[in-house]
Amino acid sequence: MTIERKPAKPKKCRVDACRASFIPSRMGQAVCSPACALIDGPRHAPKARKALADIERKDIKVRKEKLKSRADHLKDTQQAFNAWIRARDAGQPCISCGRHHEGQYHAGHYRTVGANPELRFEPLNAWKQCAPCNNHLSGNLINYRISLLQRIGEEKVAWLEGPHEAKKYTVEELKAMTAEYRAKTRELKKGEAA
Repeated sequence: MTIERKPAKPKKCRVDACRASFIPSRMGQAVCSPACALIDGPRHAPKARKALADIERKDIKVRKEKLKSRADHLKDTQQAFNAWIRARDAGQPCISCGRHHEGQYHAGHYRTVGANPELRFEPLNAWKQCAPCNNHLSGNLINYRISLLQRIGEEKVAWLEGPHEAKKYTVEELKAMTAEYRAKTRELKKGEAA
């Protein structure tokens, strides 16, 4: 059984200087000759360069991800957690001084990450705090504690101040936490915009 193909319909050459009528010999052919193809070719160069650059960028991103150490992943998770804290507390004032201002806000930890790394990602331990209180007043801890007692109660503050078991996160756990906090931040920001 042979399949008969319809004869190709004549086309006009895409090159403006030529515009000759021709019958395409293959599907997608838009020019009449190799000479016209050379004239038409540079039109596609920017698109091809962009496609190659995109492929290269993705490749670099994958290679960089493979080179990341546990500390790099910990830093990524900390950034995602801090961004979520700032988004969670967006409408609230600084936990230490109670001010609303146009300056920079941080995710201030009540129990410091250096002294209590096990509370690094504990939501009850981190609240929106203005940069002056966090950086210049070492967290302004007396006022921080007073506000914390009002927000979460004496029992939870006592739990924060008590002993905690050390945690050693794996790279996979850190990646999962980073993804989780980024998703939570997106949800909060999407709710703000709506």
